[in-house]
Amino acid sequence: MEFHFETKVVGAETKGGEVTVKAETKEGVKTFTGDKVLVSVGRRAVTQGLGLEALNVKIDKGNVIVDDKFQTNVPGLYAIGDLIDGPMLAHKAMEEGIAFAEMLAGQPGHVNYDAIPSVIYIWPEVASVGKTEEQLKEEGREYRVGKFPFVASSRAKSLDENEGMVKILADSKTDRLLGVHIFGPRASDMIAEAVTTIEFVGSAEDIARIVHAHPTLSEAMGEAARAAYFGKAIHI
Repeated sequence: MEFHFETKVVGAETKGGEVTVKAETKEGVKTFTGDKVLVSVGRRAVTQGLGLEALNVKIDKGNVIVDDKFQTNVPGLYAIGDLIDGPMLAHKAMEEGIAFAEMLAGQPGHVNYDAIPSVIYIWPEVASVGKTEEQLKEEGREYRVGKFPFVASSRAKSLDENEGMVKILADSKTDRLLGVHIFGPRASDMIAEAVTTIEFVGSAEDIARIVHAHPTLSEAMGEAARAAYFGKAIHI
């Protein structure tokens, strides 16, 4: 898989069952050929046609503005999910709905936006939660990295799915878990352990000392945590 950054697609055409994409780069115009082209340009909130303008509801860059209780600037009018700021994920919207219902019932509803997992359902899968290395570098935060490849996982080998790895980011001083990124089989399920640890302000050591059943894919999480905390995984 090859990535081309700072590359702007300016056109595409099909001929004889082949697709040619023209793009502008720093070096000049480039062309790419293939059987198919997948276009992904992101998503945005659909706020038009809802009558929000007539009510003078505040909108910023297409998103409805709400306070910490999901209320808009119009008293009694609330918004959650894809209409407001944050990742456009079904589970994020659902948790906001639950939190809002709890608030209506007089309970302390809460959503931890630092512990919302993101999953790309390709195969092998990609899943992540928390910070990326790029974000931590921008923040100037010191961190440790622990990695473990699925090629060293006995369960991944037995499934013939040993591509990918688990990467764990932990604070250099406190060992607090800052981010987990998984590329590999069942990453969408494995990320739940990392989400739980971040939610309860856990550390890489916490995951490292959890007994993971053998042989399972989850052992890769434990090994990556050992690499982050102890400096080295055991089975590699």
